[in-house]
Amino acid sequence: MAIKGSFRGLRGKKHSLAIAAICSALIIWTWEKATLLTTLLPPPNSFEMVPSPVILRSPSVHHLKHDERQQYVEHGYTDSDSIDGTLTEQIDPAAVISPVSSEISSSLMTKKVDGSIVNMPMEKKVCKYEKGKWVADNRRPLYSGFGCKQWLSDMWACRLMQREDFSYERYRWQPLDCKMPEFEGSAFLKRMRGKTIALVGDSLGRQQFQSLICMVTGGNHFPGVKDVGIEYGLVKAPGAVRPDGWAYQFPDTGTTILYYWSATLCELESLNPSDPSTSYAMHLDRPVPFLRNYIHRFDVLVLNTGHHWNRGKIKANKWEMFVGGKPIADRKLAEIGNAKNLTIHSIVKWVDFQISQNPQLKAFFMTLSPRHFFNGDWNSGGSCNNTKPLSNGSEVLQDGSLDTVVESAVKGSKVKLLDITALSKLRDEAHISRASLTAAKDVQDCLHWCLPGIPDTWNEILCAQL
Repeated sequence: MAIKGSFRGLRGKKHSLAIAAICSALIIWTWEKATLLTTLLPPPNSFEMVPSPVILRSPSVHHLKHDERQQYVEHGYTDSDSIDGTLTEQIDPAAVISPVSSEISSSLMTKKVDGSIVNMPMEKKVCKYEKGKWVADNRRPLYSGFGCKQWLSDMWACRLMQREDFSYERYRWQPLDCKMPEFEGSAFLKRMRGKTIALVGDSLGRQQFQSLICMVTGGNHFPGVKDVGIEYGLVKAPGAVRPDGWAYQFPDTGTTILYYWSATLCELESLNPSDPSTSYAMHLDRPVPFLRNYIHRFDVLVLNTGHHWNRGKIKANKWEMFVGGKPIADRKLAEIGNAKNLTIHSIVKWVDFQISQNPQLKAFFMTLSPRHFFNGDWNSGGSCNNTKPLSNGSEVLQDGSLDTVVESAVKGSKVKLLDITALSKLRDEAHISRASLTAAKDVQDCLHWCLPGIPDTWNEILCAQL
Protein backbone atom coordinates (compact mmCIF):
# COMPACT_ATOMS: atom_id res chain seq x y z
CA MET A 1 0.00 0.00 0.00
CA ALA A 2 2.85 2.32 0.79
CA ILE A 3 4.41 1.66 -2.61
CA LYS A 4 1.13 2.25 -4.42
CA GLY A 5 0.58 5.57 -2.60
CA SER A 6 4.09 6.74 -3.45
CA PHE A 7 3.52 5.91 -7.12
CA ARG A 8 0.29 7.95 -7.16
CA GLY A 9 2.10 10.91 -5.58
CA LEU A 10 4.86 10.71 -8.17
CA ARG A 11 2.30 10.56 -10.98
CA GLY A 12 0.60 13.70 -9.60
CA LYS A 13 3.92 15.52 -9.57
CA LYS A 14 4.48 14.57 -13.23
CA HIS A 15 1.11 16.02 -14.17
CA SER A 16 1.99 19.30 -12.42
CA LEU A 17 5.33 19.47 -14.23
CA ALA A 18 3.63 18.85 -17.59
CA ILE A 19 1.09 21.63 -17.01
CA ALA A 20 3.88 24.03 -15.97
CA ALA A 21 5.83 23.17 -19.13
CA ILE A 22 2.80 23.83 -21.35
CA CYS A 23 2.16 27.20 -19.68
CA SER A 24 5.79 28.16 -20.13
CA ALA A 25 5.65 27.26 -23.82
CA LEU A 26 2.53 29.36 -24.30
CA ILE A 27 4.14 32.36 -22.61
CA ILE A 28 7.28 32.07 -24.76
CA TRP A 29 5.20 31.64 -27.97
CA THR A 30 3.10 34.71 -27.14
CA TRP A 31 6.19 36.81 -26.41
CA GLU A 32 7.86 35.74 -29.66
CA LYS A 33 4.72 36.52 -31.67
CA ALA A 34 4.51 40.02 -30.15
CA THR A 35 8.16 40.59 -30.96
CA LEU A 36 7.59 39.46 -34.53
CA LEU A 37 4.62 41.80 -34.95
CA THR A 38 6.68 44.66 -33.55
CA THR A 39 9.42 44.04 -36.10
CA LEU A 40 6.87 44.03 -38.93
CA LEU A 41 5.42 47.41 -38.00
CA PRO A 42 6.94 50.56 -39.58
CA PRO A 43 9.34 52.54 -37.40
CA PRO A 44 7.77 55.25 -35.20
CA ASN A 45 8.64 58.12 -37.56
CA SER A 46 6.51 56.55 -40.28
CA PHE A 47 3.44 57.49 -38.23
CA GLU A 48 4.12 61.18 -38.79
CA MET A 49 0.80 62.79 -39.64
CA VAL A 50 0.02 65.71 -41.93
CA PRO A 51 -3.27 67.26 -43.01
CA SER A 52 -4.94 65.76 -46.08
CA PRO A 53 -3.76 67.46 -49.25
CA VAL A 54 -5.89 70.27 -50.60
CA ILE A 55 -6.15 70.06 -54.39
CA LEU A 56 -6.72 73.44 -55.98
CA ARG A 57 -7.54 73.26 -59.73
CA SER A 58 -8.14 75.42 -62.41
CA PRO A 59 -11.90 109.91 -47.28
CA SER A 60 -11.52 108.34 -51.10
CA VAL A 61 -8.60 108.20 -53.48
CA HIS A 62 -9.76 111.19 -55.51
CA HIS A 63 -6.90 112.90 -53.71
CA LEU A 64 -4.64 110.54 -55.70
CA LYS A 65 -6.10 111.55 -59.05
CA HIS A 66 -2.83 113.06 -60.24
CA ASP A 67 -1.00 109.85 -59.47
CA GLU A 68 -3.73 107.65 -60.90
CA ARG A 69 -3.76 109.53 -64.20
CA GLN A 70 0.00 109.39 -64.47
CA GLN A 71 0.88 105.84 -63.39
CA TYR A 72 -0.11 104.15 -66.64
CA VAL A 73 1.67 106.75 -68.74
CA GLU A 74 4.86 106.62 -66.73
CA HIS A 75 4.81 102.82 -66.44
CA GLY A 76 7.41 102.82 -63.71
CA TYR A 77 8.43 104.18 -60.38
CA THR A 78 11.80 105.28 -59.14
CA ASP A 79 12.63 103.74 -55.83
CA SER A 80 15.41 105.22 -53.75
CA ASP A 81 15.37 102.16 -51.50
CA SER A 82 17.30 99.07 -52.40
CA ILE A 83 15.13 95.98 -52.78
CA ASP A 84 15.20 94.86 -49.34
CA GLY A 85 10.84 91.27 -46.96
CA THR A 86 10.04 86.29 -43.10
CA LEU A 87 10.52 82.93 -44.29
CA THR A 88 7.27 81.04 -43.76
CA GLU A 89 7.20 77.35 -43.07
CA GLN A 90 4.16 75.40 -44.20
CA ILE A 91 3.01 71.78 -44.08
CA ASP A 92 3.80 69.92 -47.28
CA PRO A 93 0.40 69.42 -48.97
CA ALA A 94 1.79 66.57 -51.08
CA ALA A 95 2.65 64.40 -48.06
CA VAL A 96 0.81 61.06 -47.93
CA ILE A 97 -0.54 59.47 -44.75
CA SER A 98 0.50 55.83 -44.28
CA PRO A 99 -2.49 53.42 -44.17
CA VAL A 100 -1.22 51.77 -40.98
CA SER A 101 -1.67 55.06 -39.13
CA SER A 102 -5.37 55.42 -39.87
CA GLU A 103 -6.35 54.77 -36.24
CA ILE A 104 -3.88 57.26 -34.80
CA SER A 105 -4.84 60.84 -33.98
CA SER A 106 -3.92 63.25 -36.79
CA SER A 107 -1.99 65.42 -34.35
CA LEU A 108 -0.07 62.60 -32.68
CA MET A 109 2.36 59.84 -33.51
CA THR A 110 3.17 56.72 -31.46
CA LYS A 111 6.48 56.01 -29.79
CA LYS A 112 7.65 53.17 -27.55
CA VAL A 113 8.99 54.43 -24.24
CA ASP A 114 10.17 51.94 -21.56
CA GLY A 115 8.17 49.18 -23.22
CA SER A 116 4.95 51.24 -23.35
CA ILE A 117 3.31 52.82 -26.40
CA VAL A 118 2.68 56.53 -25.86
CA ASN A 119 1.35 59.37 -28.04
CA MET A 120 3.86 62.05 -29.07
CA PRO A 121 3.28 65.41 -30.82
CA MET A 122 3.86 65.09 -34.57
CA GLU A 123 6.83 66.67 -36.34
CA LYS A 124 5.51 68.78 -39.21
CA LYS A 125 7.20 68.81 -42.58
CA VAL A 126 7.58 72.34 -43.90
CA CYS A 127 7.64 73.91 -47.34
CA LYS A 128 9.56 77.05 -48.23
CA TYR A 129 7.70 78.21 -51.31
CA GLU A 130 10.11 81.07 -52.01
CA LYS A 131 12.93 78.60 -52.81
CA GLY A 132 12.76 76.57 -56.00
CA LYS A 133 12.96 76.92 -59.76
CA TRP A 134 10.98 77.87 -62.85
CA VAL A 135 10.12 74.90 -65.06
CA ALA A 136 8.53 74.73 -68.51
CA ASP A 137 4.89 73.67 -68.48
CA ASN A 138 2.81 73.52 -71.66
CA ARG A 139 -0.38 73.33 -69.58
CA ARG A 140 0.05 77.01 -68.80
CA PRO A 141 -1.35 79.64 -68.68
CA LEU A 142 -4.16 79.11 -66.19
CA TYR A 143 -6.54 81.26 -68.25
CA SER A 144 -6.64 82.73 -71.74
CA GLY A 145 -4.91 86.00 -72.48
CA PHE A 146 -7.66 86.69 -75.01
CA GLY A 147 -10.34 86.11 -72.40
CA CYS A 148 -11.16 87.32 -68.91
CA LYS A 149 -12.42 90.58 -70.43
CA GLN A 150 -14.96 90.82 -67.63
CA TRP A 151 -12.14 91.44 -65.11
CA LEU A 152 -8.81 92.06 -66.82
CA SER A 153 -7.74 95.62 -67.72
CA ASP A 154 -6.84 96.02 -71.40
CA MET A 155 -3.57 97.73 -70.45
CA TRP A 156 -2.33 94.48 -68.84
CA ALA A 157 -3.70 91.96 -71.37
CA CYS A 158 -0.60 91.54 -73.52
CA ARG A 159 -2.41 89.17 -75.92
CA LEU A 160 -4.49 92.16 -76.96
CA MET A 161 -1.43 94.34 -77.60
CA GLN A 162 1.26 94.33 -80.25
CA ARG A 163 3.42 91.83 -78.40
CA GLU A 164 4.23 88.79 -80.55
CA ASP A 165 6.21 86.56 -78.17
CA PHE A 166 4.31 84.70 -75.44
CA SER A 167 6.80 82.10 -74.24
CA TYR A 168 6.72 83.77 -70.80
CA GLU A 169 3.26 82.24 -70.24
CA ARG A 170 4.53 78.65 -70.35
CA TYR A 171 6.35 78.39 -67.02
CA ARG A 172 5.35 77.43 -63.50
CA TRP A 173 7.13 77.76 -60.17
CA GLN A 174 8.32 74.51 -58.56
CA PRO A 175 9.25 74.85 -54.86
CA LEU A 176 12.49 73.16 -53.85
CA ASP A 177 11.29 70.71 -51.19
CA CYS A 178 7.59 70.20 -51.89
CA LYS A 179 4.96 70.15 -54.61
CA MET A 180 2.83 73.18 -55.42
CA PRO A 181 -0.87 72.28 -55.27
CA GLU A 182 -2.63 72.59 -58.63
CA PHE A 183 -5.02 75.52 -58.68
CA GLU A 184 -8.62 74.92 -59.69
CA GLY A 185 -11.09 77.77 -59.47
CA SER A 186 -14.25 75.98 -58.36
CA ALA A 187 -12.38 74.05 -55.65
CA PHE A 188 -10.86 77.30 -54.38
CA LEU A 189 -14.26 78.98 -54.19
CA LYS A 190 -15.69 76.02 -52.26
CA ARG A 191 -12.77 76.10 -49.87
CA MET A 192 -13.30 79.85 -49.37
CA ARG A 193 -17.07 79.46 -48.92
CA GLY A 194 -18.54 82.46 -47.14
CA LYS A 195 -15.10 84.06 -46.73
CA THR A 196 -13.76 87.47 -47.77
CA ILE A 197 -10.34 87.86 -49.38
CA ALA A 198 -9.00 91.42 -49.38
CA LEU A 199 -5.98 92.73 -51.26
CA VAL A 200 -4.82 96.22 -50.22
CA GLY A 201 -1.93 98.02 -51.85
CA ASP A 202 -0.66 99.70 -55.02
CA SER A 203 -1.04 98.82 -58.71
CA LEU A 204 0.92 95.57 -58.25
CA GLY A 205 -1.73 94.57 -55.72
CA ARG A 206 -4.34 95.47 -58.30
CA GLN A 207 -2.63 93.17 -60.80
CA GLN A 208 -2.67 90.39 -58.21
CA PHE A 209 -6.38 91.04 -57.62
CA GLN A 210 -7.27 90.83 -61.32
CA SER A 211 -5.07 87.76 -61.71
CA LEU A 212 -6.87 85.99 -58.83
CA ILE A 213 -10.33 86.64 -60.26
CA CYS A 214 -9.21 85.47 -63.72
CA MET A 215 -7.79 82.31 -62.12
CA VAL A 216 -10.99 81.65 -60.15
CA THR A 217 -13.18 82.06 -63.24
CA GLY A 218 -10.75 80.38 -65.63
CA GLY A 219 -10.87 83.56 -67.69
CA ASN A 220 -14.46 82.81 -68.68
CA HIS A 221 -17.54 84.97 -68.36
CA PHE A 222 -18.98 84.25 -64.92
CA PRO A 223 -22.68 85.19 -64.68
CA GLY A 224 -24.26 85.99 -61.37
CA VAL A 225 -21.22 87.62 -59.79
CA LYS A 226 -22.47 90.42 -57.56
CA ASP A 227 -20.78 93.80 -57.25
CA VAL A 228 -20.73 94.42 -53.50
CA GLY A 229 -18.38 97.39 -53.57
CA ILE A 230 -20.92 99.67 -51.91
CA GLU A 231 -20.78 97.46 -48.79
CA TYR A 232 -17.14 98.51 -48.40
CA GLY A 233 -17.50 102.13 -49.46
CA LEU A 234 -15.96 101.34 -52.85
CA VAL A 235 -17.83 103.81 -55.00
CA LYS A 236 -16.50 106.31 -57.51
CA ALA A 237 -16.18 109.73 -55.92
CA PRO A 238 -17.03 112.89 -57.89
CA GLY A 239 -14.09 113.85 -60.08
CA ALA A 240 -12.25 110.58 -59.50
CA VAL A 241 -10.81 108.57 -62.39
CA ARG A 242 -12.04 105.30 -60.85
CA PRO A 243 -13.37 104.04 -57.51
CA ASP A 244 -11.06 103.35 -54.60
CA GLY A 245 -11.37 99.66 -55.39
CA TRP A 246 -13.69 96.81 -56.29
CA ALA A 247 -15.45 93.98 -54.45
CA TYR A 248 -17.15 90.99 -56.08
CA GLN A 249 -19.12 88.18 -54.49
CA PHE A 250 -19.43 84.84 -56.25
CA PRO A 251 -22.76 83.00 -56.31
CA ASP A 252 -23.22 79.57 -54.71
CA THR A 253 -20.25 79.92 -52.33
CA GLY A 254 -20.67 83.53 -51.20
CA THR A 255 -16.92 84.08 -51.59
CA THR A 256 -15.95 87.76 -51.80
CA ILE A 257 -12.73 89.00 -53.43
CA LEU A 258 -11.93 92.70 -53.12
CA TYR A 259 -9.16 95.18 -53.79
CA TYR A 260 -8.51 98.58 -52.23
CA TRP A 261 -6.03 101.09 -53.59
CA SER A 262 -3.54 102.34 -51.00
CA ALA A 263 -0.12 103.12 -52.40
CA THR A 264 1.58 103.47 -49.00
CA LEU A 265 -0.87 101.70 -46.62
CA CYS A 266 -0.89 104.72 -44.31
CA GLU A 267 -3.59 107.30 -43.74
CA LEU A 268 -3.69 110.32 -46.08
CA GLU A 269 -5.60 113.25 -44.58
CA SER A 270 -6.53 116.43 -46.41
CA LEU A 271 -4.99 119.48 -44.75
CA ASN A 272 -7.64 121.76 -46.25
CA PRO A 273 -10.72 119.91 -47.58
CA SER A 274 -12.14 123.09 -49.14
CA ASP A 275 -9.06 123.62 -51.29
CA PRO A 276 -8.82 121.35 -54.40
CA SER A 277 -5.07 121.90 -54.53
CA THR A 278 -4.51 121.10 -50.86
CA SER A 279 -1.65 119.03 -49.52
CA TYR A 280 -2.18 115.83 -47.55
CA ALA A 281 -0.85 114.68 -44.20
CA MET A 282 0.84 111.32 -44.73
CA HIS A 283 0.48 109.70 -41.28
CA LEU A 284 3.26 107.13 -41.23
CA ASP A 285 2.05 105.59 -37.96
CA ARG A 286 -1.64 105.24 -38.86
CA PRO A 287 -3.14 102.49 -41.04
CA VAL A 288 -5.30 103.53 -43.97
CA PRO A 289 -8.89 104.10 -42.66
CA PHE A 290 -10.28 101.41 -44.99
CA LEU A 291 -8.45 98.79 -42.94
CA ARG A 292 -9.60 100.25 -39.64
CA ASN A 293 -13.21 100.20 -40.85
CA TYR A 294 -13.39 96.75 -42.44
CA ILE A 295 -10.60 94.45 -41.25
CA HIS A 296 -13.00 92.66 -38.89
CA ARG A 297 -14.90 91.43 -41.98
CA PHE A 298 -11.86 89.87 -43.66
CA ASP A 299 -10.76 86.24 -43.54
CA VAL A 300 -7.68 86.71 -45.73
CA LEU A 301 -5.74 89.96 -46.06
CA VAL A 302 -2.83 90.56 -48.45
CA LEU A 303 -0.87 93.83 -48.15
CA ASN A 304 1.77 95.34 -50.44
CA THR A 305 3.60 98.62 -50.85
CA GLY A 306 6.95 99.84 -52.12
CA HIS A 307 7.21 101.63 -55.45
CA HIS A 308 5.55 104.88 -54.39
CA TRP A 309 8.15 105.48 -51.73
CA ASN A 310 10.22 107.99 -53.67
CA ARG A 311 10.55 111.78 -53.63
CA GLY A 312 9.02 112.22 -57.07
CA LYS A 313 5.77 110.49 -56.13
CA ILE A 314 5.52 112.15 -52.74
CA LYS A 315 6.06 115.61 -54.18
CA ALA A 316 3.67 115.07 -57.12
CA ASN A 317 0.88 113.96 -54.77
CA LYS A 318 1.56 116.74 -52.25
CA TRP A 319 2.09 114.35 -49.39
CA GLU A 320 3.66 115.71 -46.19
CA MET A 321 5.00 113.19 -43.65
CA PHE A 322 3.44 113.17 -40.17
CA VAL A 323 4.15 111.08 -37.06
CA GLY A 324 2.18 111.37 -33.84
CA GLY A 325 -0.22 113.76 -35.53
CA LYS A 326 2.52 116.31 -36.24
CA PRO A 327 4.83 117.04 -39.20
CA ILE A 328 8.12 115.16 -38.94
CA ALA A 329 10.81 117.38 -37.48
CA ASP A 330 13.54 114.71 -37.53
CA ARG A 331 15.19 114.96 -40.95
CA LYS A 332 16.68 111.49 -40.62
CA LEU A 333 13.25 109.97 -40.02
CA ALA A 334 11.94 111.86 -43.06
CA GLU A 335 14.41 110.06 -45.34
CA ILE A 336 12.47 107.81 -47.73
CA GLY A 337 13.99 104.54 -46.56
CA ASN A 338 13.40 105.29 -42.89
CA ALA A 339 9.85 106.56 -43.47
CA LYS A 340 8.98 103.44 -45.45
CA ASN A 341 10.51 101.22 -42.77
CA LEU A 342 8.55 102.95 -40.00
CA THR A 343 5.27 102.63 -41.91
CA ILE A 344 5.68 98.94 -42.74
CA HIS A 345 6.64 98.04 -39.17
CA SER A 346 3.74 100.13 -37.87
CA ILE A 347 1.13 98.49 -40.11
CA VAL A 348 2.41 94.98 -39.33
CA LYS A 349 2.24 95.67 -35.59
CA TRP A 350 -1.32 96.97 -35.97
CA VAL A 351 -2.46 94.01 -38.10
CA ASP A 352 -0.82 91.58 -35.66
CA PHE A 353 -2.98 93.02 -32.88
CA GLN A 354 -6.08 92.82 -35.09
CA ILE A 355 -5.45 89.09 -35.64
CA SER A 356 -5.59 88.56 -31.88
CA GLN A 357 -8.98 90.29 -31.89
CA ASN A 358 -10.21 88.52 -35.04
CA PRO A 359 -8.84 84.95 -34.88
CA GLN A 360 -10.43 84.01 -38.23
CA LEU A 361 -8.08 86.43 -40.00
CA LYS A 362 -5.03 85.21 -41.91
CA ALA A 363 -2.79 88.10 -43.00
CA PHE A 364 0.08 88.21 -45.48
CA PHE A 365 2.52 90.93 -46.46
CA MET A 366 3.77 90.55 -50.03
CA THR A 367 7.37 91.53 -50.65
CA LEU A 368 8.45 94.00 -53.31
CA SER A 369 7.76 93.17 -56.95
CA PRO A 370 11.05 93.85 -58.80
CA ARG A 371 11.38 96.40 -61.60
CA HIS A 372 13.63 95.68 -64.58
CA PHE A 373 14.60 98.98 -66.18
CA PHE A 374 17.96 98.68 -67.93
CA ASN A 375 20.06 101.55 -69.33
CA GLY A 376 17.88 104.21 -67.78
CA ASP A 377 14.61 104.68 -65.96
CA TRP A 378 11.04 104.91 -67.23
CA ASN A 379 11.54 108.52 -68.30
CA SER A 380 15.14 108.30 -69.46
CA GLY A 381 15.17 105.54 -72.03
CA GLY A 382 15.04 102.58 -69.63
CA SER A 383 13.99 99.35 -71.30
CA CYS A 384 13.34 95.64 -70.73
CA ASN A 385 13.58 94.27 -74.28
CA ASN A 386 14.62 90.73 -73.38
CA THR A 387 12.15 88.08 -74.59
CA LYS A 388 14.20 84.98 -73.71
CA PRO A 389 12.87 83.34 -70.53
CA LEU A 390 15.27 82.63 -67.67
CA SER A 391 18.27 84.19 -69.36
CA ASN A 392 19.57 85.12 -65.90
CA GLY A 393 18.96 81.74 -64.28
CA SER A 394 15.97 79.70 -63.15
CA GLU A 395 16.59 78.91 -59.45
CA VAL A 396 16.24 80.64 -56.10
CA LEU A 397 18.24 78.88 -53.39
CA GLN A 398 19.30 81.58 -50.94
CA ASP A 399 17.94 81.80 -47.42
CA GLY A 400 16.15 84.99 -46.50
CA SER A 401 14.22 87.45 -48.59
CA LEU A 402 15.61 90.12 -50.89
CA ASP A 403 13.03 92.44 -49.29
CA THR A 404 14.61 92.75 -45.86
CA VAL A 405 12.29 95.57 -44.75
CA VAL A 406 9.13 93.42 -44.95
CA GLU A 407 11.00 90.33 -43.75
CA SER A 408 12.15 92.07 -40.58
CA ALA A 409 8.74 93.67 -40.00
CA VAL A 410 6.77 90.39 -39.97
CA LYS A 411 9.35 88.44 -37.97
CA GLY A 412 7.85 87.34 -34.67
CA SER A 413 4.33 88.42 -35.67
CA LYS A 414 1.29 86.45 -36.82
CA VAL A 415 1.49 88.18 -40.22
CA LYS A 416 2.90 85.77 -42.81
CA LEU A 417 5.43 86.63 -45.50
CA LEU A 418 4.38 86.23 -49.13
CA ASP A 419 7.88 86.29 -50.57
CA ILE A 420 7.78 86.84 -54.35
CA THR A 421 10.79 89.12 -54.91
CA ALA A 422 13.59 86.71 -55.84
CA LEU A 423 11.49 84.38 -58.01
CA SER A 424 10.00 87.36 -59.89
CA LYS A 425 13.43 88.93 -60.34
CA LEU A 426 14.34 86.04 -62.69
CA ARG A 427 11.47 86.91 -65.07
CA ASP A 428 12.44 90.21 -66.69
CA GLU A 429 10.96 89.03 -70.03
CA ALA A 430 7.44 88.90 -68.56
CA HIS A 431 6.91 92.66 -68.19
CA ILE A 432 4.61 94.64 -70.49
CA SER A 433 7.70 96.34 -71.89
CA ARG A 434 7.09 98.18 -75.19
CA ALA A 435 3.82 96.32 -75.90
CA SER A 436 1.80 98.93 -74.00
CA LEU A 437 -0.95 100.70 -75.93
CA THR A 438 -1.11 103.68 -73.57
CA ALA A 439 2.51 104.62 -72.91
CA ALA A 440 4.17 107.58 -74.57
CA LYS A 441 6.51 106.89 -77.46
CA ASP A 442 9.76 105.18 -76.46
CA VAL A 443 8.48 104.64 -72.88
CA GLN A 444 8.49 101.04 -71.69
CA ASP A 445 6.65 99.48 -68.75
CA CYS A 446 9.24 97.42 -66.91
CA LEU A 447 7.33 97.46 -63.63
CA HIS A 448 3.91 95.94 -64.34
CA TRP A 449 3.48 92.40 -65.67
CA CYS A 450 1.64 90.89 -68.61
CA LEU A 451 -1.45 88.95 -67.59
CA PRO A 452 -1.70 86.00 -67.56
CA GLY A 453 1.79 85.97 -66.10
CA ILE A 454 3.91 86.31 -62.97
CA PRO A 455 1.14 87.57 -60.60
CA ASP A 456 -0.62 84.22 -61.20
CA THR A 457 2.31 82.54 -59.45
CA TRP A 458 2.02 84.96 -56.53
CA ASN A 459 -1.56 83.81 -56.09
CA GLU A 460 -0.64 80.12 -56.40
CA ILE A 461 1.86 80.56 -53.55
CA LEU A 462 -0.73 82.49 -51.53
CA CYS A 463 -3.32 79.73 -51.97
CA ALA A 464 -0.74 77.05 -51.11
CA GLN A 465 0.09 78.89 -47.87
CA LEU A 466 -3.60 79.12 -47.02
